[in-house]
Amino acid sequence: MSRDSIDSFPSQAISHEECVGAMSNLLEIRDLHVNIEDREIVKGIDLVVNRGEVHAVMGPNGSGKSTLASTLMGHPFYTVTRGQVLFDGKDVADLSADERAKLGMFLAFQYPHSVPGVTVANFLRTAVNSVLGPENKMPPAQFRALLREKLALLKMDDSMAGRYINEGFSGGEKKRAEILQMAMLQPKLAVMDETDSGLDIDALRVVADGVNSLLGPDLGVLLITHYQRLLNYIKPDFVHVMVDGRIVASGGPELAQELERDGYAGFIEKALVAV
Repeated sequence: MSRDSIDSFPSQAISHEECVGAMSNLLEIRDLHVNIEDREIVKGIDLVVNRGEVHAVMGPNGSGKSTLASTLMGHPFYTVTRGQVLFDGKDVADLSADERAKLGMFLAFQYPHSVPGVTVANFLRTAVNSVLGPENKMPPAQFRALLREKLALLKMDDSMAGRYINEGFSGGEKKRAEILQMAMLQPKLAVMDETDSGLDIDALRVVADGVNSLLGPDLGVLLITHYQRLLNYIKPDFVHVMVDGRIVASGGPELAQELERDGYAGFIEKALVAV
C-alpha cells in the first residue's frame, strides 16, 4: 500500500496540546448506573482507560459486564439513570451508536450476527465511508488496497472479503471478522465483549494474535471476559473485577492469575457484605 493511501486514511495523531489535555482521558466512566427496564444492572462504575492501555474487566455471569459494553456504545435497550460516559472529554450520553463510532469507539460483539446477502467487503466499505463522512469517502482502489493489507496483517485469506457476513462462519471466523472490522475502522477505543466466548484454543490464539497486531500507543482497549485464558495471549495493563454491577477490585495482571487460582467466590462474598 502506498504512503499516499495510508496518509489519506484518518490519522489518530493529536497535537501536543491535545495530548497533554487528553492523554489520561480517552474513556472516562463516572458513577455509571444502568437499567434494563426497571431493573438496575450497573450500579455505579468508575473507570478510566488511557490511550495505549489494555484494561480487562472480569467477573462471573450476570455481573453486568456485557451491559456495560453495550451501554458504552449507546445500545437503546439500556437506560443510563445516573453518571457519565466521557470519550475524548466529550459526554456521549445523547449520541447514537453510529455517532459514537464516528468519534472512534468500536464494539466487538460476543455473538456476532449473520447478514445474508451482504459481503464482508461491501459491509466494510460502507462502514469505513460512514466513519470518514461523505466529504472524505475512500476511493474503491484505495479501499481494496487497505482491505488486502489488513487481511494479510490478520493472516486471513482474501476469499473472506467475498463471503456474506458471518454466514456459515465458524466461531473463530466470526471473531476474526470482528477483528478485521476493527483493523479497517482504526478506532481510538476498542471494547471487546467476551471475544474468547466459544473459541477453542487454536482459534483463541489466532484472534489474540490479530488483536495484538493492532495494539499501539493510540488505541485503548477494554477487554471483557470470564476467564484468565484470553489474558495469557493479550496482556492487560490493568484488571478489574466486576460483581453485581460494581467494580469490587482493581489491580495488575496478577489479579487475573488470582482469579484463575481462587475463583470469584471471595469477591462475591465481599460484595455481598459491602451491600
